[in-house]
Amino acid sequence: MHVNPIKVNLVTGGAGFLGSHLIDRLMNAGEEVICIDNFFTGRKANISKWMSNAKFEFIRHDITDPIQVEVDRIWHLACPASPVHYQNNPIKTAKTSFLGTYNMLGLARRVNAKILLASTSEVYGDPEVHPQPESYRGCVNTIGIRSCYDEGKRIAETLCFDYKRMHNIDIKVMRIFNTYGPRMLPDDGRVVSNFIVQALKGEPLTIFGDGSQTRSFCYVDDLINGMINMMNKDETGPINIGNPDEFTIMELANLIRKKINPNLDFVFKPLPQNDPLQRQPVIELAKDKLEWEPSINLSEGLDKTISYFKKSIT
Repeated sequence: MHVNPIKVNLVTGGAGFLGSHLIDRLMNAGEEVICIDNFFTGRKANISKWMSNAKFEFIRHDITDPIQVEVDRIWHLACPASPVHYQNNPIKTAKTSFLGTYNMLGLARRVNAKILLASTSEVYGDPEVHPQPESYRGCVNTIGIRSCYDEGKRIAETLCFDYKRMHNIDIKVMRIFNTYGPRMLPDDGRVVSNFIVQALKGEPLTIFGDGSQTRSFCYVDDLINGMINMMNKDETGPINIGNPDEFTIMELANLIRKKINPNLDFVFKPLPQNDPLQRQPVIELAKDKLEWEPSINLSEGLDKTISYFKKSIT
């Protein structure tokens, strides 16, 4: 009987929101996991249940410095992903995207590992094409306050494809659209966590602009399914992973208010600089190449997320 050897997975940013959900799935599948995190936005609590497991290893490390480990697959998720955090130290954010990806690609080359880059819908900037297919090259302000992240992920994608062309590295680039779910940080400034935390505290919900800007929200379990499918297929990408159901921010606010406290007020504030007005993925490639599409609708996903925040902030 042929037995597949256990894969050794390296997850950068593994103590973060997405990374810890991915690690749960890999560990539950019986695989070996090395988690790297510097705890800039990751939390020890997200991975604490695996710390004593023989198949799990944690290394506190900043990926802007090289690291030598023996692995089969690299899931490269490390980078602050919410505007509050990536604008906190924009130079560090750009370094994480460039040097971190450079170091991980160098490692992948040395140990002949597959590498998956968690890129972002932010590479499309404030899009002039709607919804956004992978062929769209984006509209990014290179000198704006968000560009440390937007341009950082664009150069990370560039590095991946140059390493593939020059060194034949097995790369996978997935562009992640707005994702939400348990383990989001309550202070990360993202709209879902903002509204839920404000509503649970009985505070008015803060709407930036007039609330007519749109987003597409993918529940974290769906996102991780897409990520695993991509690693296991031969596709290079880039491939959009997100939920194509589009909602205005006002629709989202009303839905969360209805679920938690229908009597809450709204407070309106000016729209932040370069905040995209529309964001919606075209996911035909994911459906075709990865046999993936999301299955959890916004209402169901919000119920799970609200339940998590009720336990974590009260």
